[in-house]
Amino acid sequence: MDAQNKNSHDGLLRDDVIDLRQYWLTVMRHKWGILGFAFVVTLLSVLVVFSLEPVYRATATLLIESKQAKVVSIEEVYGLDSSNNEYYLTQFEILKSRKLAEKVIRKYDLVNHPEFKREPAFKFDWREVAGEYIPELAPKVPTEEQVFQSKVDAFIERLTISPVRKTQLVKISFDAFDPQFSAQMANAVGEAYIESNLEAKLELTVKASSWLNERLGGLKDKLKESERRLQAFRDREQIVGERGGLDIASTELDLVATKLVDARRQRLEIESLYQEIQALGKNAKAERYERIPAVLGHPVVQNYKQALLEVEQKKSELAKRYGPKHPKMISVNSEIDSARRSLDRQIMSVVNGIENQYRVARKSERSLEGSLGNTKQEIQGLKRKQYQLKELEQEVETNRQLYDTFFTRLNETAATGDLESANARLADPAVAPNAPAKPKKGLIIALSFVVSMMFGVMCAFLLEALNNTIRSSGDVQEKLGQTMLGLLPKLPGKAQKRSYRHYIEDGKSGFSEAVRTIRTGLVLSSLDNPHKVIAVTSTVPGEGKTSTSLSLAYSLGQMERVLLIDADMRRPSIGKLFKFGSKAPGLSNLVAGTASLEECVHRLDEEGIDVISAGVIPPNPLELLSSERFGKVLEVLERQYDRIVIDTAPCQAVSDSLVLAPRVGSMVYVIKADSTPSAQIKAGLRRLSEVNAPLVGVVLNQVNLKKASRYYGEGYSGYYDVYGYGADEKAA
Repeated sequence: MDAQNKNSHDGLLRDDVIDLRQYWLTVMRHKWGILGFAFVVTLLSVLVVFSLEPVYRATATLLIESKQAKVVSIEEVYGLDSSNNEYYLTQFEILKSRKLAEKVIRKYDLVNHPEFKREPAFKFDWREVAGEYIPELAPKVPTEEQVFQSKVDAFIERLTISPVRKTQLVKISFDAFDPQFSAQMANAVGEAYIESNLEAKLELTVKASSWLNERLGGLKDKLKESERRLQAFRDREQIVGERGGLDIASTELDLVATKLVDARRQRLEIESLYQEIQALGKNAKAERYERIPAVLGHPVVQNYKQALLEVEQKKSELAKRYGPKHPKMISVNSEIDSARRSLDRQIMSVVNGIENQYRVARKSERSLEGSLGNTKQEIQGLKRKQYQLKELEQEVETNRQLYDTFFTRLNETAATGDLESANARLADPAVAPNAPAKPKKGLIIALSFVVSMMFGVMCAFLLEALNNTIRSSGDVQEKLGQTMLGLLPKLPGKAQKRSYRHYIEDGKSGFSEAVRTIRTGLVLSSLDNPHKVIAVTSTVPGEGKTSTSLSLAYSLGQMERVLLIDADMRRPSIGKLFKFGSKAPGLSNLVAGTASLEECVHRLDEEGIDVISAGVIPPNPLELLSSERFGKVLEVLERQYDRIVIDTAPCQAVSDSLVLAPRVGSMVYVIKADSTPSAQIKAGLRRLSEVNAPLVGVVLNQVNLKKASRYYGEGYSGYYDVYGYGADEKAA
């Protein structure tokens, strides 16, 4: 099992290997056809190439600058962004545009130029031919615009734009039959591009200026209207100051708040005194008010208190010397009463003053609180006005800035309108070429030869793939799966027509040696049980089965007693080859019983065999061969001969060989090399297999040994003529 798997694996590996030698042999088989085809195509290419008119190509180099020198920077007006590759790609497309080509054509009147008026050498229009019979199909006369557009197409086809990588340069090439004209057009395209660029910028500047003027007028009116609304708002609201009066109101609010704080502090300070006074009652005496520290500590009260103390001290001193009724004592008491009354009056005055101060402080505090509230309300109103004022001022500022911006752009555009610099220049103008650019005759001829060779090789492989004939022993084993008994080489010239006699006439030739090889293989295939009856058949007529039967009979006749029977009763040929005569009795007569065996058997002394021809052609040969009498005839003949060779009809043409198959010991299948399709051969072998025909092998006939050795890799060349008898003759 392992060995079987290994063999299967090895077979798969062999199938996957590409046999380059077979490819080479395929090419060599068709080498003359390939070379002939390549020679014809190359010759036609030479004739065509040398009949073509040379075309000249002139090239101008254009420098496209990425950043343009400007007096005033106004990129916003043009919208030009030249910092990336998209800018250059755009310029390259402009160079190839129809608009630029139309400009050049109109400038130089190329519609009427001889370069664009040439008619093609061969021009076929089916509509012109059809128009002679059907007027509706006749081509219409083109209009001037159609003619012009056709010239534009022709101009663009001749124009080539090739940017130089990693530079700002671009090559402008133009093809023409006239070298001077090609240089002129290459330069004209570059100049037209520069002019077109300047014109586009100038046109854009004019449009920008016009648009800026229109916008500037509207912006000016808008600015005036916003200023008017701002001033009307100031007048209506009577707004003064930078912040619409809010700064003044804020200062006033701070001042009122400060005064309110002071008034509240004063009120709180005097309120405690007032409450003490009120606690003593309205009708309290001065002595009670005197107990209040603030009243007692009043400077005036202190002065009066001091005066009272001094008088009382004086009384105390006088009392030491005088009695109560002494005038001085009476006078001092009077002074004391007066001082007391003055002190009481002053105390009451201070008390009344404190009460008045409290009421004034209270009133002042309330007044300041009202002023503070009014000031706050006023500030709130001013803030609302300030918000509206800020909006109006911002609108005025925005309109003024926009107006100033447009005014500046307008001045810049007007100032730079006449100072536009080109973004490109001709770095290297085109000159008239000395040599034509095309056709490249040598290259075209070489390519035509190479391509035709490749096409020829492809055709050779195609023919090889379509060829389904049997050409070598390898095909017999691979395509048919049959045993190869041997092959018969193709004889040269007239010798092929007498191949049935070649074995007798030249017994030492390679053909004769091949016949003996087949004989040996046939004999060795049945050593234990020798097959006395051997049938020879083929797929279709003309494959050489009769000559093979004769040659095989000759070779067997040299060792045994052999009988050759012509069983092809539809197209008998053995009787004609040996000139037995059309009325000579043969197999049909023997089976039918109209002639004896001795009358039907013809002895060939030179060949050393006996022959039974087909005899009279019967109306139904198949019934004759399938009859019992034919079987009895074979039994009789088998007892008299050592070997019987039967030449039967082709198995694909008729069924005679299928009927004979059960009656013979072995069958030999003859195939003409490189002739019969393998599908027909397989069909014939299948028919024999269905009747269990004893097929021992295949004989490949008419093999060109030199061709097979050279082109199929079979190694036949020199085998029979070097190793066989021919070797002695050549050596001698």
